[in-house]
Amino acid sequence: MRTYDEIVQFILEIPKFTTKNKLDHTEKLLALLGNPQERFKVVHVAGSNGKGSVCACIDSVLRQAGIKTGLFTSPHLVHIEERFALEGKPCDRNIFVNAANRVAKAADTLVQKGLPYPTFFEYIFAVGMVIFAEQKVEYAVVETGLGGRLDATNVVKYPLLTVITSISLEHTEILGDTIAKIASEKAGIIKEHVPVVYDASLADVRSVIEDFALRLQCPRYPVFAKNIKILLNTGKKIAFSYDSGYDVTELEIPFGAPYQARNAALALQAVNYIAELEGISGDKIRQGFAQVRWKGRMQQVLPEVYFDGAHNPSGIENFLEAAGQITNRKAVLLFSMVKEKDYQSAAALLLAAGNWEEVILTTIPGMRGMDAEVLADVFAQKAKEHHSRTKITAKREWKAAYVYALSIKKPGQVLFCAGSLYLIGELEQIAGGMS
Repeated sequence: MRTYDEIVQFILEIPKFTTKNKLDHTEKLLALLGNPQERFKVVHVAGSNGKGSVCACIDSVLRQAGIKTGLFTSPHLVHIEERFALEGKPCDRNIFVNAANRVAKAADTLVQKGLPYPTFFEYIFAVGMVIFAEQKVEYAVVETGLGGRLDATNVVKYPLLTVITSISLEHTEILGDTIAKIASEKAGIIKEHVPVVYDASLADVRSVIEDFALRLQCPRYPVFAKNIKILLNTGKKIAFSYDSGYDVTELEIPFGAPYQARNAALALQAVNYIAELEGISGDKIRQGFAQVRWKGRMQQVLPEVYFDGAHNPSGIENFLEAAGQITNRKAVLLFSMVKEKDYQSAAALLLAAGNWEEVILTTIPGMRGMDAEVLADVFAQKAKEHHSRTKITAKREWKAAYVYALSIKKPGQVLFCAGSLYLIGELEQIAGGMS
């Protein structure tokens, strides 16, 4: 039996000795564990942007209604057990350790049978399902990892509901080089006769999802951006209305980023479906949204300091819109990305916006982190193309970069820390954390 530190280190080492497996491999792993994923109701969520926020909103409402929940998300920001939330809190370490050791034993059995070792995400997913089953959750809100069709979470054969959030170009080398192809991969979580809630704002995405839904005879619940109206935005909370076509609902959410209204509208459609089954009142729904918490999404951690995990072009467009609502003064930006993301487009978008007095590039710890000097060269080139006078600074060590960013921030000026959630996770460990 491994200890907490030993099992965490072991899990983080998994990518070094395994390769991608097919879904039947994940099914075999879960079968050895007694198919824990079949012992609770599942809300399955895929998409490019907003998955975590949508999951958090649904989970918050269910908890407010007195339903015992599990929430499976990724990545974690600080501690690995954040991925397996029980009743809105990271699971107890002893619970995690016991489940992780059970999965390790099952994984060893697979190898003894001549099968490959589970991938990192297969292992993590199995741990989550074991935890939720053992803790007897009633509902599990499950976020996909990469894609949908081939994602390990897609072994859930009978979800109660599927949700597909906004889709943009990401992981094009794996998911496809067009919005339609990526939408098709995400839509792979749709199951026969299972209702699907989806962001219907883009015609290409809408067409793909509706084709899947019609073929599989699924009730459809589209969410259109045009039906969302922001009534108030204080920078810390948003009041908005959503017109579903049947009625208009007004909600408040404790987020300042306008894109969170769209995520909340998707969650509302999902919650409304569940509410009919579980008898959840409108008051409980409103309270659940008002009390939702989700770190790293335009999160204010100190006065005039915000963290946001914008990590692809679509996410950065949303980030820029939110930043523009928070301040009309040129700000400081601390930024980093992982190598496989589209950092060229990210740099172009950020520099074209003209929002920055200085951009500081840093390197995320680990092999996936983009080198700060390389990023700085890209940003410098984009600044030249956009005739930007923004100062570009590279500081490889992320802690030193954050300290530097705080030191150059003038009174009344805002510091935004954005890019990969891996960077945000590192920063969370040393930041104040106002929300």
